[in-house]
Amino acid sequence: MSQNPPRPGLGLFTRNLPSSSLSQSTTDPNSPSVTTPAEQRDDAKRNFLKAMRPLPTQHYWNVWFDRPSQQTSANPEEYHSNLEQLGSTIESVQDFWRYANNTPVDQIRMKESLYLFKVGFKPIWEDRRNVLGGSWTFRVPKQNGPDVWTRVQLLAIGEKLQSVLEEGDQICGVGLSVRFNSHLISIWHRDSSKKTSIDNILACVLEELPRELAPKPDNYFYKKHSDHAGFKAPPELQAVIDSQKARERAAEEKAGQRVEAVAGEAPEIREVPPSS
Repeated sequence: MSQNPPRPGLGLFTRNLPSSSLSQSTTDPNSPSVTTPAEQRDDAKRNFLKAMRPLPTQHYWNVWFDRPSQQTSANPEEYHSNLEQLGSTIESVQDFWRYANNTPVDQIRMKESLYLFKVGFKPIWEDRRNVLGGSWTFRVPKQNGPDVWTRVQLLAIGEKLQSVLEEGDQICGVGLSVRFNSHLISIWHRDSSKKTSIDNILACVLEELPRELAPKPDNYFYKKHSDHAGFKAPPELQAVIDSQKARERAAEEKAGQRVEAVAGEAPEIREVPPSS
């Protein structure tokens, strides 16, 4: 009886494979060494994510941490010394989530603050890029704070906040400060004379936050940095601040004059008695 010819190509399945692979088909299917289809899919997904190119953010961002001073001094230099830059610069969406997923907001202590600011900006009122700016501050219950904070940061790095500003204005960064029973979440922009920017930042936040997270009207406010009691402008920038205030006063006076002129042009209305 003739023998069956050897099956060509059989060696392709066993060549250069470790001996454990040859016996895997005979092992217990419940053994941890057996790869299931679900595990294979998970491995493929992980390998795919590793191979993906990072999705860059339009701007680079730095994370800052502020520990409160034990002294009551409002010296800007002392505040500056309490600031600490954390980690490396955020340059992509992946970088952001790596930072966000490893930063336990609920463990930040009373009066400590965390900031996400564009590279080149520091969370200091007197910083040369901030002196003419201001910020919206939202008081959020602590149980909602981490969620609102994440959403506001995404509005910043995703350029949604920047897109609603007037031309010539710029988002500087966002911050979170811990208080007794709430989180103060702030949004800083560069030019407090831009009224449309101020209104649009608020409208954007209220529109983008889910209804259950949106702050109540009495829990948010806007303030210029220069209006804070502790603000101390550097001498070399005081003239710039004074010039902005002079322009704002002139604009207010001009607006008031227009209102008076319109009121003066209103026709006099006389009551005509009914005819008998």
